[in-house]
Amino acid sequence: MRHRLEYWLVAGVIAVIRFAPWAVARAAGSTIGVLFYLFDAPHRRIAHDNLARAFPGRNARECRMIARRVFIHFGRVLIELLKVSTLEPAELLKRIEFDGDERARQAYAQGKGVIFFTGHFGYWELCGIVHALRVAPIGVLARALDNPYLNTLLERVRQATGNTVIYRRGAIRRVMRLLGANQGVAMLIDQHTLPPDAVPVDFFNRTAAATSSLAALALRTGAPAIPVFAVPLGRGRYRVIYEHPVEAPPPGAPDAIREFMQRCTDVLEMYVRRHPDLWLWMHRRWRNGDAGEAVPGMFPAARRDADPAPPGER
Repeated sequence: MRHRLEYWLVAGVIAVIRFAPWAVARAAGSTIGVLFYLFDAPHRRIAHDNLARAFPGRNARECRMIARRVFIHFGRVLIELLKVSTLEPAELLKRIEFDGDERARQAYAQGKGVIFFTGHFGYWELCGIVHALRVAPIGVLARALDNPYLNTLLERVRQATGNTVIYRRGAIRRVMRLLGANQGVAMLIDQHTLPPDAVPVDFFNRTAAATSSLAALALRTGAPAIPVFAVPLGRGRYRVIYEHPVEAPPPGAPDAIREFMQRCTDVLEMYVRRHPDLWLWMHRRWRNGDAGEAVPGMFPAARRDADPAPPGER
């Protein structure tokens, strides 16, 4: 019953937001973000603590201001993604400014497939949705939600422009097939990863556990790894940025997988430092036995199974 109620709530929001002006959608998202900031004390504390440790030169007031903007941003992400899901492809593309997409085409020209990566930064879901329209459809690594109705809805949004969602079971084999066919796959790199798939990386001068699979796939197949980010321009417009491919360590380099993932993480950190209010600071990215580890995630729970973890999941 709860799953059905959650689904009908989201479906109702989509029905209303379809006809709402972008300014109204943005205001609704901002309101949701403010409410979560005011009433979700556990995640507010995690955000304050993470920001204070990441930016020791900023005082408590500055960290609180950033944290509040973070919550507002993710409220907007939720509502604007639902709004985007109601647009026709041509209308959606009119709202996107692309920067560096020729780098993606050059990567495909190598014939080894392409690994696109990002983090919970900006409008990350938008990266894959519009990439399929601008460049080519890709496989999107994801973990299925516990709520099957919401999962089906989100799957439709992700696949509406031609992409394929890849879930945990059999993910590595499917990713290898896509890369072998010179297609692209997309994954996130800023989620806490458990052993044996984890490698330690430095993220804001603290050790975090990152997935090793992205680096392992890139080094094994020779597929270029391209960072992609989507940032808001205002008034329902966005810029999607394709960075230069991450340079792989030389063949035979010691600890090549960890070094590769550190280089990928450094690119993400560069963007988060530029736009600290666009990253998920309420996520328990660093886990050192803090009390915050008992706090559940903010978003709908994902299913867990015994299969090996895929490279990175949205």
